[in-house]
Order: sequence, then structure tokens, then C-alpha cells
Amino acid sequence: DVADEALIMREETFGPVAAVTSFDDEDEVIARANATEYGLVAYVVTENGARQQRMGRALDCGMVAINRVKITGAPIPFGGVKQSGIGREGSRHGLEAFTDLKYLCLDVA
Repeated sequence: DVADEALIMREETFGPVAAVTSFDDEDEVIARANATEYGLVAYVVTENGARQQRMGRALDCGMVAINRVKITGAPIPFGGVKQSGIGREGSRHGLEAFTDLKYLCLDVA
């Protein structure tokens, strides 16, 4: 049961590690997860379909994987929110994030 004050709970740790902690209810989980200054990805394990939908919408992060590891690839946007990113890369969303749209109207006649 890792304390919220532990370094692993406060920083964006990369590596084969997972912090496991207990909770009393869904609202507490969401509040604690969203309290961090990072928001790259969250993983949720639950068989409850309504909870899957609520958690997916409520977690303040760029990606949510439910009952599996996240899938990556060219058509899937990758990126986080808060201190975990500056937009998306990959997919048309990534292209749009790093380009400026310009309308050009000209008469070539």
C-alpha cells in the first residue's frame, strides 16, 4: 500500500513498475489519480461496463487503457495532458497539432 507522498506516486516514473494502493470508492480513486501534475496514461481494471465508461471520461490524462495494455500505432494519437505533454503525436490529430491551417483563395484565370 504505497502512500500518496511516495516519490513513485508524485513523479512520472517510466519502467516496469506499478504502484499499488488501496481505496474506498471510485470517487477517491479519480480524485487521487487526477491530483498529480502528470497525465500521460491511466490503467483501469474493472468488469463493470458503467464504471469503465465513467473512469474513462473522468480520468484527467491523455490515454486510458481498460482491462489491457494500451495499443499504439500510426492511426492512434499518443500524448498526455498537464506536465505530460504538449499535444498529440501520431495519427491525424498529431499532424493537426503541429500544423497551421491556411485557407488560400485565388483566381488563376
